[in-house]
Amino acid sequence: MKDGLRQSMAWLHTWTGLLLGWLLFAMFVTGTAAYFQEEISRWMKPEVHGTTDRIAATQAAIGYLQATQPDAESWFISPPSARSPTVELFWQPRKVEGQAPQRRKRSETSATLDGQGQPVTARETRGGFFLYRFHFDLHYMPVMWARYLVGVAAMFMLIAILSGIVTHKKIFADFFMLRFGKGQRSWLDAHNVTAVFALPFYLMITYTGLVTLATQYMPWGIAANYASADTFFEQVFPGGDERERTGFGAPLVPVGPLMATASQRWGGADVGSVRVVHPGDRDATITLTRASSGAIGSRGESLVFAASDGALRDASAPQGAAMATQSVMIGLHAGRFAGWGLRWLYFLSGVGGAVMVGSGLVLWTVKRRAKLPDPARPHAGFRIVSRLNIAAIAGLPAGIAAYFLANRLLPLGMEGRADWEIHCLFILWGGTLVWAIARPERRAWAESLGIAATLFAAVPVINALTVPRNLVAGLVTGDGLFVGFDLVMLVLATGFGFAARKAGQAKEAVAPRRGRKRQEELVTA
Repeated sequence: MKDGLRQSMAWLHTWTGLLLGWLLFAMFVTGTAAYFQEEISRWMKPEVHGTTDRIAATQAAIGYLQATQPDAESWFISPPSARSPTVELFWQPRKVEGQAPQRRKRSETSATLDGQGQPVTARETRGGFFLYRFHFDLHYMPVMWARYLVGVAAMFMLIAILSGIVTHKKIFADFFMLRFGKGQRSWLDAHNVTAVFALPFYLMITYTGLVTLATQYMPWGIAANYASADTFFEQVFPGGDERERTGFGAPLVPVGPLMATASQRWGGADVGSVRVVHPGDRDATITLTRASSGAIGSRGESLVFAASDGALRDASAPQGAAMATQSVMIGLHAGRFAGWGLRWLYFLSGVGGAVMVGSGLVLWTVKRRAKLPDPARPHAGFRIVSRLNIAAIAGLPAGIAAYFLANRLLPLGMEGRADWEIHCLFILWGGTLVWAIARPERRAWAESLGIAATLFAAVPVINALTVPRNLVAGLVTGDGLFVGFDLVMLVLATGFGFAARKAGQAKEAVAPRRGRKRQEELVTA
């Protein structure tokens, strides 16, 4: 019975890990990078630098909005933080009675300011935010469908993890058995070691990832208890006591004292956002929401002040047990509360997860190659898996390196520049798939990994040739962001270069065909 259960779990582990494994690999890689999305965005906007006083910058931003958008329906301000020196603004134009809301470009209702309230002139890019959103929204497809697909992949991942624990009865003992140069055994060791390395993290990140979009994946609870989804969200996320415009003007009170009051009530946590409704009106309100970095729970408390005199008008009600639990789970998944040490632990665990998924995909082909009647002429299914493995494991990282290089090489005034940075990622990624199909498998592995290594190594070089902030200048001036970014690029280049070298050596070990027995010996060599 035990053997039967373990065999069933092994089958389940194999196929749930394979069917959407390439998507899981992409989710792990881009999600891992997203833990440093603010730093990536700052690197991709080298024109932006320095530190900013949060309160002074927020007050200056309000001054900018009063001068440029005095009639807006509302303003939304993201103050600067320790990880981002700029102020991000969004505003909602006032509705015109009798007219349908006009669709506008994002650039028409948003701005980025420095600490003095002046628009920041920087290259157009989506920076690390693109990698963060690709992690669960993908690209070139409707967001809702992408989230369903990502949810199915996450469910497969959860099943693969649980079935893998059951399958590998010596999984923790095998954690200390990493043997190199043993063919299939080495790939299994690598898979086991990376699986055990951060097993609690993998369970947490997969389960909490499903929780973040639980209402989309399981809407039946809302449908059974509420008249509509809007009613549910209005009750769960109340917008506060928002009144109609009175038509009488009144100046806004300074926001600094309100931010200080809010921070004091939240135990010293920073204000993460400022929302002003009906700015300039006598009944305008200012809503302050706690920064997600102030606690594990992602959903921060909020306070509503009267904008005309600063009186506290409303405060968010304490969360119930269910909402508090969901908020903590989302916070654990996003890791925005993490300091530098924990953030790097998140990152390294994510790298381990990507290696675990990638080694599992390669292990599928290694195990089955030895059983093929003619390993030199595998069947179509085997060829599809092996080529997709190359495209995913070598192609996506190479595409990300191309994304960084495009940020430095595309003309600054180019129309649709931010979109073309993203197109460069997918062009390189797709090109790797074409290359993997066109070339012999082992050569394609070595060449694709070599391309990834070359592109990552080129990032610090191209950066040094195009902008004044770089590794050498950073060591002199103490610009840790650029030093750290370039060093990570060099570490990735070294890792992919080592992998390309090993793949090339495997190719050289292949000898002319001398019968099936000899071929199997070479495969496991």
